Amino acid sequence: MKLDRIDIKILHVLQQNGRMTNVELSEVVNLSPSPCLMRVKKLQSEGYIEGYSAQINVGKLGQTLTVFTEVTLKNHRQIDFTRFLAAVEKVDQLIECHVVSGGYDYLLKFVTAGIGEYQEIMERLVELDVGIDKYFSFVVLKSPVVKGRLPLTNLFRP
Repeated sequence: MKLDRIDIKILHVLQQNGRMTNVELSEVVNLSPSPCLMRVKKLQSEGYIEGYSAQINVGKLGQTLTVFTEVTLKNHRQIDFTRFLAAVEKVDQLIECHVVSGGYDYLLKFVTAGIGEYQEIMERLVELDVGIDKYFSFVVLKSPVVKGRLPLTNLFRP
């Protein structure tokens, strides 16, 4: 499916407000409601829209700890990467895992109930012998800018 500027605009608007009605969306993207709905359904069926979710204000629920962790593996064979990923995918508190270039292999993002829980997770991963050579932890003190959306209209200009 080749996307045009209207499709990009629909995606851009929906990531800001996924609860918007089709009529509201059609007005914003300058389409009549029926063609707008057809485009949204097509974007969903083609996998451009994977789902809808609520953005939760975790601070209202209680205190949490966010930690970024740089991980370097001992070996760099495919089996080593596979074993490590299989282990970390089972950790509910891991919310992001990125393969990166530079001085380490992975950048992980954890959200835990506190430093004790984070320490237990890392100790468990080391004890499981999933190939971790070393890791460095960076505790987040404050997050002044967090965006839950991508600048789609700037990134993709068909």
